[in-house]
Amino acid sequence: MKFSELFLSKSKFIDGVQCEKLLWHRVKDRAAIPPPSADTVAVFEQGRAVGELAKGLFPGGVGIPWIYDIERAIEQSTKAIEARKTIFEAWIVSEFACAKVDVLRPADDGAWDLIEVKSTTEVKKEHYDDVAFQIHACQDSGIKIRKCYLMHINKTYERDGKIDPAKLFTTKEITAEAVERVPDVREEFQRMRKVLELDQSPQVAIGQHCRSPYICQMKEKCWDFLPKQNVFQLHYDRGFKTALGLMERNILDIGDVPGDTKLTEFQKIQVNAAKSGKPILNLDNIRTFFGRLKYPLYFLDFETVAPAIPVYNHTRPYQQVPFQYSLHVLDKPDAKARHTSWLADGTDDPREEILRRLKQELGDYGTIVAYNAPFELRALAESVETYSAYQSWFKKIETRFVDLLEPFKNAWYYHPDQNGSASQKAVLPALTGRSYKGMEIAEGGMASREYYRVTFTAVPPEERARVRAALETYCCTDTQGMVDIIQTLEQII
Repeated sequence: MKFSELFLSKSKFIDGVQCEKLLWHRVKDRAAIPPPSADTVAVFEQGRAVGELAKGLFPGGVGIPWIYDIERAIEQSTKAIEARKTIFEAWIVSEFACAKVDVLRPADDGAWDLIEVKSTTEVKKEHYDDVAFQIHACQDSGIKIRKCYLMHINKTYERDGKIDPAKLFTTKEITAEAVERVPDVREEFQRMRKVLELDQSPQVAIGQHCRSPYICQMKEKCWDFLPKQNVFQLHYDRGFKTALGLMERNILDIGDVPGDTKLTEFQKIQVNAAKSGKPILNLDNIRTFFGRLKYPLYFLDFETVAPAIPVYNHTRPYQQVPFQYSLHVLDKPDAKARHTSWLADGTDDPREEILRRLKQELGDYGTIVAYNAPFELRALAESVETYSAYQSWFKKIETRFVDLLEPFKNAWYYHPDQNGSASQKAVLPALTGRSYKGMEIAEGGMASREYYRVTFTAVPPEERARVRAALETYCCTDTQGMVDIIQTLEQII
């Protein structure tokens, strides 16, 4: 048996808690698991950066380097434990369990304190299982754990100069909660060992575990039997309650949902649109919405960056800081929209320049249109908290905002090709036939990641130029898309 099959690592254990099928494939048939998404990779990379920063709070600590020779890593960890040193990423191996502990710190009476570092802003339920697994491995290998702590990001921390790790992190003792989970972990551990003895993957029905606590890497593969417009696309079906009930009755296509099914108003519209194959409109409400628009119309979109470790002074962890905007201006209904934009260049705080430019470009009257307008409003509100000279200007323009999401989140217009979504990425192609397909950057998460990468890490100049051009194209497409949506709706009514 290979080493990876002989031992359950912490990550494999967490996979097994979520889904036995995922665990089996992770160990027995890893090639069947799609590679992690770009979002997942970004979360991992951010977690590593946070972990490295946390090490500064434990002077004199000894790091166990990441090496492919696992036996050597275990040997180095054992020597550091015998020397009673604080250890970073210690490899703890017991019978069939292999845990890598973020920080293992000597305590009294030969015991140790276990410290888990997370990039989240709070302690989550799944963190207790994580730490309980590490306690299980430590106890079975003869390491006495005195206390357990979870160190996470302090969301109220505001950068002012060099990052202060002591203020960036909050530490909470979770000994009682983690120890309480250890017996359950031991039971689950034995269950997982039996799963791994199977010659074939266990059959696991799809359900809430496919997306909680994490989006499963095998979700797309496990769900590929569903029709394109399936019941799991029912809008706001929290916990899949309605969809799971329908699946138990062998009803998978939205168009086949019986009329006596208990549905929300949005879901009823979805079902009716799927049955007819045509969009459903509430013309009165759309006309009322248009009555609130006062020309000229300013179509505004921000792209933002929100790292766990703030990169600008007077920003907090995960604060959405705008680094780019696109603005299309439509002077009258039949006019061609004018376009302006700006993309920050360099590592200086971009917010003051964005405020200065928008103050000039948004004029004194006319409606400011944004898709999911609270996002743009919050970015502006938090920016003027720091650059207070623009507060009175922001108060004047705040009331001019109109949210273009409104007609679609209320299903005043719904096309079956939206597949239950009211996002601009779903509405634009369904309503206008235009889309983001083929673009190098085609969604906001990627825009944020790529901007951070080419701005705050070393990349070749030509790659940086290519990414910046793609960012300009993407943000422009967002505001042009809003223009197209408004003009298409106007033609409909």
